[in-house]
Amino acid sequence: MEEQNNNNQLNIELTEETAEGIYSNLAIITHSHTEFVVDFIRVMPGVPKAKVKSRIVLTPEHAKRLMKAFQDNIAKYEAMNGKIDTHEEPPFPMNFGGPTAQA
Repeated sequence: MEEQNNNNQLNIELTEETAEGIYSNLAIITHSHTEFVVDFIRVMPGVPKAKVKSRIVLTPEHAKRLMKAFQDNIAKYEAMNGKIDTHEEPPFPMNFGGPTAQA
């Protein structure tokens, strides 16, 4: 008779709301000696204010594991789709202002 090893299985639930995701085009990373904090923000052109849409708090060990997972996935993505162009400047104006008024 074969034994089933159910101790190593993790049942992860994904709600419909969470599965929709939250769009972010800016991430700010801060850290202390015990944790890394990643704030995900949505910035809209011409709008001088933006809100944090989601915050993830990680231990340093998990932050490093996440970095390695991103590196691995980006390498696989680029192998299939070509190099990702990261541009030297942000994809939106960092002054957040609308058109400049002229007299």
